[in-house]
Amino acid sequence: MKTLVTTFLLFFSIFFGFAQEKSKQQIKEEKKLAKQKEIEALVDSKEYEFQADMAFPQGTRSINMTTNANFLRFKKDTIHSEMPFFGRAYSGVGYGGGGGLDFKGPIKDYSIKKGKKYYTIKADVKGDSDSYGIILTVYFDGGANLSINSINRSPISYRGNIDKLEIKK
Repeated sequence: MKTLVTTFLLFFSIFFGFAQEKSKQQIKEEKKLAKQKEIEALVDSKEYEFQADMAFPQGTRSINMTTNANFLRFKKDTIHSEMPFFGRAYSGVGYGGGGGLDFKGPIKDYSIKKGKKYYTIKADVKGDSDSYGIILTVYFDGGANLSINSINRSPISYRGNIDKLEIKK
């Protein structure tokens, strides 16, 4: 009789233990859904900032960017970029200058396309001396890939994250 009661108690303790793991999975799914809603709100607001962790220049190895200050800011109708550039410049780029992809200008041809697990944002912007084609792929977990195509430089890609813009007072 005691073994039956012990077996019965053991069975229910195991059963409730598995029920708790299911709730952990539900909590994980809820957090994932909340992050997805946050990213959706950021993309819809058109006010966010991309910061790169890695750069992938065309034809060479990847470069760690965690110690380099960089950003690409979308702010309603303008894009402001201060991204480092590693690659080949064709023309119109002076030696000894900043050399990075530093530009600010109004957005042209802005489009957002939603996929199953990401958004694809395309925009064109004209800087002081060049025109840039920007493709930003934003994943629902906040990770992002950025590609910048320029008339005067080879294409370059970056991997990083997007976040909301900090309001400066």
